[in-house]
Amino acid sequence: MPTPRSRVQMRLLPASASADAKVLLQTRGIRAFGDGVVSIALTTYLLTLGLSTTQTGVVITSTLLGSAALTMFVGLRANAYRRRRLLQAMSLLMVATGVGFAVVDSYWLLIVVAAIGTLNPSGGDVSAFLPTEQALLPATVDDSDRTAVFARYSLVGSLVAAFGAAVAGVPEWIANRTDHDLETALRWIFVGYALLGLTVLIRYRKLSPAIESAPGAPGAPGAPGAPQSALGESRRIVYRLALLFSLDSLGGGFTLTAILVLWLKLRFDLSLAVSGAIFFWAGLLSAFSQLLAVGVSRRIGLVRTMVFTHLPANGFLVLAAFMPNAPLAVTCLLARAALSQMDVPARSSYVMAVVAPEERPAAASITGVPRSLAGALPPIAAGWMLDHSTFGWPLIIAGTLKATYDLLLLAMFRNVRPPEESEPARPT
Repeated sequence: MPTPRSRVQMRLLPASASADAKVLLQTRGIRAFGDGVVSIALTTYLLTLGLSTTQTGVVITSTLLGSAALTMFVGLRANAYRRRRLLQAMSLLMVATGVGFAVVDSYWLLIVVAAIGTLNPSGGDVSAFLPTEQALLPATVDDSDRTAVFARYSLVGSLVAAFGAAVAGVPEWIANRTDHDLETALRWIFVGYALLGLTVLIRYRKLSPAIESAPGAPGAPGAPGAPQSALGESRRIVYRLALLFSLDSLGGGFTLTAILVLWLKLRFDLSLAVSGAIFFWAGLLSAFSQLLAVGVSRRIGLVRTMVFTHLPANGFLVLAAFMPNAPLAVTCLLARAALSQMDVPARSSYVMAVVAPEERPAAASITGVPRSLAGALPPIAAGWMLDHSTFGWPLIIAGTLKATYDLLLLAMFRNVRPPEESEPARPT
């Protein structure tokens, strides 16, 4: 008879999921909490240190460029290393990143720590952990449950990140009610981030040996002739997806959580605590909407799910820029949050479905890196725009670019179907 704990696990995970899937969802949640806190607190912390709006954008850009380089390396070289060791090494880097931001206050040193670390200013997962975990997840469930497990993976990330966003206002609350200054209180956020990295390191030790490729199999670490970069027949489709995702990321770079927090502060003078509460509710809406993506994708397909939920979300983003007061702007942002992340599990599942298993680490990396690389320069541009005007130009540019991506994706990939969908794949 199942124990109460096992019944909870069965509700959270698909029936075919292995114990390794549970560990990967746990580590996703732990990292997401840190990302949620940091994405809200980062801009306030940097401004408190005396950085200008443009300099803040440069530090944010450095985090994205560094993540892009590391993510590409991890994805293309994943077959040369044991998966658990790779994940544990990145956990140690997460610890070092938290310590670095907690003790460094020099602008140029902050840029260096941001570039080589794992800090994530977006509130979502754009780190080097992503290609490895995404490549491992499909092997922990049956094909019929692949989109479902990615939905749970995204749900956990968004839900826990939302609680992280709510916690981000605690340092400001403490500083207002004690003798501690805000800068000191915010430094403890990064100490906590380092402790979360240590927790993730310990949890990765629970992954079973089955998570590795079978000894001697193609792409297995140490196998004779094992490829270092496993992109074969799927190279063309992966590169085309990467180009499209880079367009989406280019738009997303103008509206990272850290940039939206900055815009709300400059435009409507919202405090850190209020912004944290807003993005807490936005995170909840995003989290639970991703579960709906599973049912929607089974009815209309993964590509159409990505497009038909993303387009209206971009419309709400553009509308927010024109709102004359904070309540209306926040309403538009929350409406956007209820739709904008439904494409995340569908996108991850789709990429893993249209490539061979041995190609998954490279495919996850090559299609995921644009989320950091193409979105790296827009924060500088957004910071410059907000230096000159509090109007929501970054939101308008982001919504337009992301809507263009949606239409191109539908035109190019509407007939390229994953195995579980009824009609055969026909590349356009």
